[in-house]
Amino acid sequence: MKEVLIVGDSISIGYTPVVQKLLADAASVVRINENGGPTSNGIEKIDRWIGTAPWAVVHFNFGLHDIKLMPPDNKHQVPLGQYQTNLRQIVARLKRTGARLIFATTTPAPLGKLSPPRNPPDVVDYNLAARAVMAENGVALNDLFTLALPQLSEIQQKENVHFTAAGYQKLGEQVAAVVRRHL
Repeated sequence: MKEVLIVGDSISIGYTPVVQKLLADAASVVRINENGGPTSNGIEKIDRWIGTAPWAVVHFNFGLHDIKLMPPDNKHQVPLGQYQTNLRQIVARLKRTGARLIFATTTPAPLGKLSPPRNPPDVVDYNLAARAVMAENGVALNDLFTLALPQLSEIQQKENVHFTAAGYQKLGEQVAAVVRRHL
């Protein structure tokens, strides 16, 4: 059975059980045992998360934590340029595993009072920056942003970056389909 690793934030925590169920016939799907957080955390912990398993596919995402607006000056937790630099380092490390790599775009941050605060248009900017890094490196994309955006009112919690059970089901179905194509 092939091994699949999911690296990501709390959104991936929500969809991983769906992916595990849908790929049970083809792969053993494992997710890191913590919230992946921002890219700065990814750089620090990527070796530990990868371990020594012979991963066939690594599905990963970073972004929602990078765009958090931090007090007292409301600057991004990880500025856009540093986000790209960090992603390049993470991708370089993941490439050494020999696994097929799939980057999931950051899902939308809704309008409203979010805690911690985020500016919804920043998701678009960070996704564009991530797309450029993935294109440079030949990394496949899983566009969860485009999947979620037109149906946010039905699948995302109100004034929250997290999703409803139905939302995680939809995200998980897409993740499983994309991973299956790369197994």
